[in-house]
Amino acid sequence: MAETSRRPARDRIFETARDMFYRKGIRAVGVESIAAEAGATKMSLYRNFPSKDELVAEVLREQSREGWAWWDEVLARYDTPRAKLEGLFDAFAEKSENVEEHGCALCNAAVELHEPDHPAFLVAKEHKLETRRRLIEMAKAAGAKDDDLGDGLLLLLEGSYMARITLANDGPARMLPRAARALIREHLDH
Repeated sequence: MAETSRRPARDRIFETARDMFYRKGIRAVGVESIAAEAGATKMSLYRNFPSKDELVAEVLREQSREGWAWWDEVLARYDTPRAKLEGLFDAFAEKSENVEEHGCALCNAAVELHEPDHPAFLVAKEHKLETRRRLIEMAKAAGAKDDDLGDGLLLLLEGSYMARITLANDGPARMLPRAARALIREHLDH
């Protein structure tokens, strides 16, 4: 506990909120419980974050940045555009199986906070728009004629997150790499 208390209150609050939002859901977690779990006060929370909504948005922005760093790291392992697409979906499946037991934090936020002007919803929406843009760009670099392959891959990815949440790792989500390869073959080999 001594080591924890030496960390700045902002860091403790942020990490606690991030963990609690992901495990329990955003609406299920109140600022009092975040502050208590972080060993901070509610006043300290509001001193560092203007509102719970802004705290959620900041957590999602950080998760988005980490997600893009991970994405770029995965793509750097492959040489060709097609190998990058296939490798990315292998990596998504592995990550989901080992790290993201509750699915994608940004998907979860978009479902839970569906008000179009909620600051956290806007972060999640921007992340998903960028995911779509990147997948379409990658698909076209691999030879796709239009946006359909990228959009199909996005649907597979988003669906695999939801299937993993409701049906666990032995459900349909285990098919993500194989389904992605089939879709890639359909669009690039015909």
